[in-house]
Amino acid sequence: MKKLIKVAVNDFRLVFRDNSLKIFIVLPLLTLVFTRYAVPYIAGTYSVLLEYIPIILMMATTQGATAFGFIYSMVLVDEKDTNVAKVYGILPVSKVWFVVFRLIPPFVLAALTTFLLLLVEPFYGLPVIQSLVYSILIGLLVPLMILFVAIPANNKIEAMTWQKLFNLPLALPVLAFYLPTSFSFLFIIFPTFWAFQGLDSLIKGGNFWLYMLIGFAYSILLIVLMIKRFIRSHFQ
Repeated sequence: MKKLIKVAVNDFRLVFRDNSLKIFIVLPLLTLVFTRYAVPYIAGTYSVLLEYIPIILMMATTQGATAFGFIYSMVLVDEKDTNVAKVYGILPVSKVWFVVFRLIPPFVLAALTTFLLLLVEPFYGLPVIQSLVYSILIGLLVPLMILFVAIPANNKIEAMTWQKLFNLPLALPVLAFYLPTSFSFLFIIFPTFWAFQGLDSLIKGGNFWLYMLIGFAYSILLIVLMIKRFIRSHFQ
C-alpha cells in the first residue's frame, strides 16, 4: 500500500516539475472564472445566448477532466518512452491496484474542479448532492482519457494526436440536443452522452438519476476493460 501511495504522490510531483504541463493545471480555474463572470455578462448583453447556457455549462464541466487527463496521460506515456514502465512492471505489487492508485489523483482533481464550477455557476442554483454526483461521473472521464491515450501512444507527439481524437467524441453528444430524438441512439456509446443528458435533466427537471446510473455503470465498465488492456501493453 505504501509503495502504491508513493508512486501516486510521485506522479503528482512530476506534474509540477514539468513546465510544459503546469499551464494545464490553470485551465480549469480559468474555465471556472469564465463561467462565473464572463458568460453571465455576455448573456446579459446578447440575450440569444441564454438558450445555449446548458450547452456551455456541459462543455465547461468537462474542461477539468480534459486538462488533468492530458497531464497524467503525458506522465504515463513519458515513462513508457523512457522505459521506466518496465521497471514499474517488476514491482512486487498488484498491477491492477498500481494503475488504479495512479488514476485516483487526477480523477479527484477533475471531480473537484467540476463540483466547484457547478457550485459557483450563477444560472440554475443546482442541488449540491446532484452536482456532486454529476461531478464524480465527469471525473471518470479522466481515467478513460489517460488510458485511451497511454495505451497506443509511444511518445508525447503520438499522445497529443490521440488526445485530440479523444476530444472529438467528448463533445459530440451535445449534438443530441439539436437532432431529432430518434437519432439520440447514435451517441449512446460516448460516456459524455449520459452525463450531458443527466445535467440537462437536472436543469429541466427530468430523470437525472437514471442517466447517472447508466453513466456510472458504462464508464466503470469501460475503465475496467481499458485497465486490463493497459496492463498487457504498458509494462512490457
